[in-house]
Amino acid sequence: MATTAVGQPLSRVDARRKVTGTATYSAEHRIEGLLYGVIVNGTVARGTVSRISVDAALGHPGVLHVLTDFGKLQLAHPVDRLAFYGQPIAVVVAETLEAATHGASLVEATYERQDAVTDFDDPDIPSQTPEDEPDYSRGDPAGALASAQVKVDLELTSARENHNPIELPSTIARWQDGRLTLWDKTQWSQGAARTVAGALGIAVTDVRVHNEFLGGGFGSGIQTYDHVVLAAFAAREVNRPVKVVLTRRQFYYGTGFRPASRHRMTLGSTAAGRVSALVYEVRIENARYRTYTDGLTDLPKFLYGVPNTSTAYRITPIDVHSPASMRGPGVVLGNFALETAMDQLAHELAVDPVELRLCNEPTQDEVSQLPFSTRKLRECYETGARRFGWSRRRAEPGSRTDGDLLIGMGMATASYHNNRRDSSARARIHADGTAEVFAASADMGPGTTTSVMQVAADALGLPASAVTFRLGDSSYPTAPLHAAACTMASVGSAAHTTCTALKAEFIRRAVADPNSPLHGANPADVQVRDGQLETSGARDTYRDILRRAGLPSLDITGNWGPGDADTRISTYGYGAVFAEVSVDPLLGLVRVRRIFAAYDVGRVISPKLAHSQAIGGMVGGIGMALLEGTVTDHRDGRIVNASLADYLVPVNADVLDLDAAFINTEDPQADPIGVKGLGEITIVGVAPAIGNAVFNATGKRLTDLPIRPEALL
Repeated sequence: MATTAVGQPLSRVDARRKVTGTATYSAEHRIEGLLYGVIVNGTVARGTVSRISVDAALGHPGVLHVLTDFGKLQLAHPVDRLAFYGQPIAVVVAETLEAATHGASLVEATYERQDAVTDFDDPDIPSQTPEDEPDYSRGDPAGALASAQVKVDLELTSARENHNPIELPSTIARWQDGRLTLWDKTQWSQGAARTVAGALGIAVTDVRVHNEFLGGGFGSGIQTYDHVVLAAFAAREVNRPVKVVLTRRQFYYGTGFRPASRHRMTLGSTAAGRVSALVYEVRIENARYRTYTDGLTDLPKFLYGVPNTSTAYRITPIDVHSPASMRGPGVVLGNFALETAMDQLAHELAVDPVELRLCNEPTQDEVSQLPFSTRKLRECYETGARRFGWSRRRAEPGSRTDGDLLIGMGMATASYHNNRRDSSARARIHADGTAEVFAASADMGPGTTTSVMQVAADALGLPASAVTFRLGDSSYPTAPLHAAACTMASVGSAAHTTCTALKAEFIRRAVADPNSPLHGANPADVQVRDGQLETSGARDTYRDILRRAGLPSLDITGNWGPGDADTRISTYGYGAVFAEVSVDPLLGLVRVRRIFAAYDVGRVISPKLAHSQAIGGMVGGIGMALLEGTVTDHRDGRIVNASLADYLVPVNADVLDLDAAFINTEDPQADPIGVKGLGEITIVGVAPAIGNAVFNATGKRLTDLPIRPEALL
């Protein structure tokens, strides 16, 4: 049956609510008897609180409680000592936000300080090999490098990056009859419920989390941080609902970040451009109290057909908050190292960067030895190069100008694993012919509410206007975290499977009902369009089937999971990113003139939303390449630029001409709706494409992110 909703450029179903201010975000719920909590942060990176004075705060009008004893809480870090600058040491609860804020400023603490290290380049701190990132090797990398005709050996760095979505971390906690309800800005309502239940020592069934609307996440809402637990703890202690909203500055202290990294990428090649050896070593900062890793080595050992490859992943534990996922986690940094080195190799070989990549295309996944489900990277290169005008690029760096400006073009490959996880959904058709689908997913901005609705509408044979996808409630059927580009493949597949089963149940009832016009028909011959079941000229409807049965609705809960698919196929998304920059040689100022990318991400459910995702990823990549970097005062671990006045992010003037196209493909081996993840891959190739364009413009190979003007002077 031809689809009617999937593939259509529909507008977001919640767009009007968002632009008119009627969408209710976590901090905006009106809860009777609400109090306000403000967290007091410690000001040393390592040590203990020897004394804390709360009398002045309690004496301030409107302040009701100051909570300082967190000893019974199970948090991710120690509660009896300070493990990072900004660790919560108290919560002030008051009748108004103003009173709580001023009360927090009156809390005084003295500390027993211990020697702390917050600089992960400190030579006295040994690095470690994390258990989940063992060293990898195939072939003979050392021997292949020794015999290589051409070698590239680069050292690269990236600064720490902090999340800066529009909506701040915010939680409202309310207890009723021993049960906890949270309105929380989280990307994983069921994960938050489990974490809070564990921290408080209560049953997870006694916690319900609402998160219908999120004002951006990018990874900042995957983990459940202290402020969520402390809001719940404070509400229980004072026996009234409590709201906690972090300030922008506290956001930098109280949640994770993309860790700073140090890379060494070495490539060996024949004179004809066949890469024979790759050696990649990377190190990232970590907290002492918790190990964090992500997939930095994934693409270097996978993306090209290099027979002799080794990777080594190291972490350096220091006295900081634990890092966390940020859009394109890990992969975006490993790819920066790889694609920068590939561009340098292309320059030294005097070959086109696209041609170098094409001649190193693998025939299978060299890591798993599995066949690719789909890999239309060649089509991405061809489409991207044609649409971008790559043929106008001049290979000689610094040879193209526009007045006093140097103009350069660069490109990079992008890829990201197609993550699919077990998920469930409940589908319900009402007596009026409308339908609802439920899953405990979230929508931090990509349009999940709309795209899953499109899948469900087609599976049910209903118009899109008749179907509503409901999410943002931990009591709904199980869904994975809204991250890792897994939502559409996982939740969308669960919705498709469940809605298909519900449609089949209606067909079964109709052909078995003597009063149905379809009685006795072959179920396989029945088609459903616009809520009408039809075969051989006979028609029935969802409405009539429910009316005859005397039912107000009929629903089914179903499950979907990838099973053993990843033992049989290698499934990734792919892309080719092309960038043009101008560089002012007198000021060292880099401006991105335009970016175009072509992607193979399987079936595109909603073209308008997919294009929006691509543009958003490009904006994040511009920030990574040119602007974003967290600065730490290593005397105490304080973040110096913890505000949007000092931490630079792209603004409208930085994003002049961004565009993307999608290769027409599906991946039916990966999931029943043929999709591959889109949210992460769109940032992956942007920073190296920009860096490579800067090299083409200036002849300077810059390997430190972000690219600073002073590096070009």
